[in-house]
Order: sequence, then C-alpha cells, then structure tokens
Amino acid sequence: MKQFKNILFVADLVSRNSDALERATTLAENNQARLTVVVVTKRITVGIGMPPGGPISEDLQAAMTKKNTLLLEELVAPFRQRVEIEVNELIGVSFMEIIRDVLRNGRDMVIKIPEHITWSDRLFGSNDMHLFRKCPCPLWLIKPQAPKTYRRVLAAVDIPYGYPLEEQESRSALNQRVLEIASSEALAEFAELHIVHVWRAIEEDDMHGVFLHKSENEVVRYVEQVRQQHETGLAQFIDDTDQDMGSNSSAYLLPKIHLLKGWPQEEVPSLAQHIEADLVVMGTVGLIGLPGFFMGNTAEAILSQINCSVLAIKPPGFETPVTLEG
Repeated sequence: MKQFKNILFVADLVSRNSDALERATTLAENNQARLTVVVVTKRITVGIGMPPGGPISEDLQAAMTKKNTLLLEELVAPFRQRVEIEVNELIGVSFMEIIRDVLRNGRDMVIKIPEHITWSDRLFGSNDMHLFRKCPCPLWLIKPQAPKTYRRVLAAVDIPYGYPLEEQESRSALNQRVLEIASSEALAEFAELHIVHVWRAIEEDDMHGVFLHKSENEVVRYVEQVRQQHETGLAQFIDDTDQDMGSNSSAYLLPKIHLLKGWPQEEVPSLAQHIEADLVVMGTVGLIGLPGFFMGNTAEAILSQINCSVLAIKPPGFETPVTLEG
C-alpha cells in the first residue's frame, strides 16, 4: 500500500496489541514513511471543586505520563530495528486529540484497534465512530485477533448516478481511492480482492402502483435495463481505475465482482460476513455542501454491522469540524 508517508498509530496500553503495531510498522517500512506511536490519556481532575491543572492533578498527570512513556517504549522496542519510531502522549478526549494530531502534523493515515467495549455486540465504540465521521485522513481500525495475513479484502464502491455534477466528481474520486487502496493491500497480502457495488431500480415499486399501471414485463425490462447500466458502469470504473494506477493489477488479482440488488446497509455487511472478509475498504460520505453531515447514514449503518477490520476513506476536500483550539 505505497501511498502513505506520515502514519499515526494509536496504541492501547491495556490490550498491548502488537499485531496491529506490526501492520503499522510494515506499512511504514514499505512506504519509507514516518511512524509515530501515541497513547491518549484522559486529562486528570481530582474531584469536585478542584480545578484542572492544580498541584495535585499536575502531579498525578505527570506520574501517569511517566508510566505511559515506559509502557509505550516497551511496546515499540521490538520494532525499532525496522523503522524509526517517534513516541508521544496525547492528553484529552481521545478522538479529538487524535484528529488534532492529524491536523497539527499532517498525518496521512491513522491506525488503531477499536476501543474495548463489553456492553455491545458492535465492534466499534463511540470514539471510533467519531473518528469515522471526523478524521480527515484514512482511518484503519484493525480488529483484535485479526489474522496476521489477510485472505480476503472487500472494496465497497458506488457508481454515482443521479447526483449533481460536483458530487459525482467527488464520489468518483473517492471510489477510485477506495479501489486503489484495496487493490494495493490485496497485492501486498496476496489476498483475494472482492469488489461490491449495490444497486437499486429506484422507481420499481412505484411502477407496480395504482398510478403507473405498468405490466410485469415492463417492470422486468426496466429493472434489467438499470442492472445492465450499473454492470457496465462498474466494469468501466474498474478499468479506468486500473489504467490510472498505471498497473495491470486487475489482471493479476482477478477480482471477484459482486453486483448486488438491494440496500447497501444490508448487502455489504451480509457479503462481508458471507465471504469472511478480513478487511473492508469503504468511503464515508456525508451530504456534500450541508454542514454537520460528516458521514452518510448508509455508511453509519454498514459500520454498525461489520465485524472485521475497516479502512475508511473520506472524499477529496473533506474538512473536519474539529479544530486545533480546544
């Protein structure tokens, strides 16, 4: 995946998951990239009526920092012979401090394991979802106990029919990046590449209604026409992306194409489970031009059902609502 030069790895000192750090190190090695490993610590307050930054809270924060630095150095020690690693501690609300570090230091990839939650069947917790919505660079959440080598990588792409021209261009660029990164990771892992596109004939239900009175044959012909349109568009998109990458990766990977009729929030998680995907690469798109929409409902619904590692990508020009001032 030779696209990243400034990688941020967010360590979990409770689980001390070294497999995820192994992936981050390998990515930095292959890209000759800068690798920074951080831990995020909550800001310590000592009780009601005691102001933050007082003598007691400062002493506790300093003690916590010293402890975390020792644990962090112990975690990264086995990897220092392979790449140069900078370590740091961020203090504050986890997702906000991670994004501020991205903004401050120009990171182009964030890698972490999902936060540990015991009360839910979901893989991703609150801070993870905030990162999916607001982190401006690609975010790779690596499932604990993920296989050391991925066997199947699933790229979820869209063919942006029916959107305004500006949004079509943004979505096309996003989908191209999704496929490029998924292809690159599949090549690096010698993994199967699966590409899924979910389509619907939007007016199909209305054609059965009392106002249009279309015959069953007319409905079937219309639905087949829409299917063929999406099939042709997907094939052209894959070919164009292959050419833009300047490679013949599709011929080497022989990707398995899944053109599914239905709703993405149902079909994508179902397919990921069916093929036992190790990694899903997908875009997280909000409503372009509408402030406050940082991730679409479809992406939220897909992520709430996925139980494997996810690499999520924002569209070009995405601006996070998080600022450096806090």
